Amino acid sequence: MNEKISARKVFGETLAEYGAINKDVVVLVADVSTSVQTDYFAGKFPERFFNVGIAEAGMVDIAVGLALGGMIPFANTFAGLFLRAIEQIRTCVSHAKTNVKLIGGYAGLSDFKDGATHHSIMDIATLRSMPGISIVIPADPTEIKKMIPLVAEYPGPVYMRISRAEMPVIFDDTHKIEIGKGITVCEGDDVSIIATGSMVARSIQARDILLKEGIRVKIINMHTIKPLDVHIIKEAAQTGAIVTVEEHSITGGLGSAVAEVLGETFPTVIKRIGINDTFAETGPSYEELLDHYGMAVEDIVRACKEVLERKERIIK
Repeated sequence: MNEKISARKVFGETLAEYGAINKDVVVLVADVSTSVQTDYFAGKFPERFFNVGIAEAGMVDIAVGLALGGMIPFANTFAGLFLRAIEQIRTCVSHAKTNVKLIGGYAGLSDFKDGATHHSIMDIATLRSMPGISIVIPADPTEIKKMIPLVAEYPGPVYMRISRAEMPVIFDDTHKIEIGKGITVCEGDDVSIIATGSMVARSIQARDILLKEGIRVKIINMHTIKPLDVHIIKEAAQTGAIVTVEEHSITGGLGSAVAEVLGETFPTVIKRIGINDTFAETGPSYEELLDHYGMAVEDIVRACKEVLERKERIIK
C-alpha cells in the first residue's frame, strides 16, 4: 500500500477508455475540465463532450435531456459545487428517475487549499436523502477503474465521489466490486471498522497498530453508501463494537447510515469518525487537514479502543 496514484487522473483516463467501448457515454463539465481531468475524454471524443461553463444547474438539466434522449451522461464538477444544482438534482434527476451520473470531483477535504466553499462535507448527506440516487465512493485507484463501467451500466441516477489527491493503491486487478455490496478487507472479532473512500487506507494503518497490541480488527470497505449493504453491517455488529470512518460530516453520512441500521436491527456500541459539525478551513496540505479535523490514523486507533472499553463495560 505504498504506491500512490492521482485519483482524478485515473478517473479521467478510465472514463476516456470506457468511452471508446460505450458509445452512449457523453461527458459534461462545469468549466473545470482540467481540474477533474475530463479533458482526456474531450481530446478523444469532442463530439460527445460539453463544457457548459460555470453553470452547474444548467449542466444537470442538459444531462437530463441527454439521458432522456438515450445517452448516458456523466456530469462533472467539484463535489462541493453540486449544491448549486440541488433543485435540479432533486426534481429532474431524483424525482424524475433520469439516468444521470453525477461525478463529484475534489471530494471531501482534498481541495485543501481553497477553503470551506470548495470542500464537500455535506454532499453525501444531501444526496442520500433523495429517493433513488445511488452513492458510490471508491477506496483506491483500482476501485475507480472498476467503478466507472459499473456506474455507467447501473440503472438510474448515481453520484460518484472522486478525490483530488493521490490515493494509495490497496487492491490489485483481481479485486471485484459490486454496487450495493460492501467488502470485508480484513477479518477480526474484537472491533469492526466500517470505512469509505480515502479512509479505508487509513483504517488499514490503524488496524496494523492495533494488531501489535493484540486487538483484532475487522475492516469493511463500504464503497456504496446507497443502496447500503445492511447484511454486512449486521455481520460487523457481531464484534459488538463498530467505528465508522468517513471524509465527510458525521451528520448524515456513512456513520449516520450505519447507526440507523444498527438502531433498527442490531443495537451496537458505535463511534463515528469524520468532520464534527464544523466547516474546515484552508490547510497547508491535504493530509494535515485530515489530521487536524479528527481523521488521523491515531484518531481511528483511539476510537477503536474507546468502543472496546464501552463494549467491555456492557458485558460486565
